[in-house]
Amino acid sequence: MKQIGIVAKRNRPPALRLARKLTTWLRRRRRTVLLENEAATALRLAGGVTKQEMMKRADLVIVLGGDGTLLSVARHSGPRRVPVLGINMGGLGFLTDVRPEEAFQAIERVLAGHYRLERRSMLDTCVMRGGKPLRRFQALNDVVINKGALARILDLETSVDGVPLCTYKADGLILSTPTGSTAYSLSAGGAIVEPSIGVLLILPICPHTLTQRPIVLPERSHVRIAVCSPDEDVVLTIDGQEGMELATDDVVAVRPAKHRVHLVRSPEHSFFELLRTKLRWGER
Repeated sequence: MKQIGIVAKRNRPPALRLARKLTTWLRRRRRTVLLENEAATALRLAGGVTKQEMMKRADLVIVLGGDGTLLSVARHSGPRRVPVLGINMGGLGFLTDVRPEEAFQAIERVLAGHYRLERRSMLDTCVMRGGKPLRRFQALNDVVINKGALARILDLETSVDGVPLCTYKADGLILSTPTGSTAYSLSAGGAIVEPSIGVLLILPICPHTLTQRPIVLPERSHVRIAVCSPDEDVVLTIDGQEGMELATDDVVAVRPAKHRVHLVRSPEHSFFELLRTKLRWGER
């Protein structure tokens, strides 16, 4: 591992301070450091790169921030198997499970080749308008179709692998990966899914009928959702961070992404430990 990417949450001073220390520490070990543009600007260091370029060049990417910062990096994953190590400088920390005080020790282990990778599935989303592709996104957590503040109930005609499923009448619809099952999906009443299980979750948001409940599909499923509500304010959101407004008759096509995210996981922290410590699972 010769080229090390560093992404730090720019509005969190402890993350920037740790980024500066790591930059010096890695350069002393004759590693080339690729600082993400915003972190480089905040630290007044030259030679910043975009996240997309970083994922193309780096042998390891270190994320200093919360889960949201890691999500913004993961969406740029491509065919290269780039390990992503998350240092939790934020709050909950399901994806960034290494504590700041463990950072140097954890990175030392990774550079020595002693680490465990988890392959996390992603969703490829294409918005079609008039039968033609308009925009394409990748999501690690979820794809959400939601109504605006003043919109009425949405009609979302949904099919799976070309077979009609139903027309959801709800405030919106969540399509979630196992990784995203502890995010918005959980808040909407979905089940928690262990990340290695290959499934796709579909959850209506506040459905207006008792016959429309969450459903679990095989990971390989191709889902198409047509917006049938005329003149409504409808928004598509990817991982809660990017998206676009949808128009009547737009189609959102969701399928498994070709590439996966490769997360470096701490041997000291299992998924079930995270449930107990982060969500206080099982406590009264």
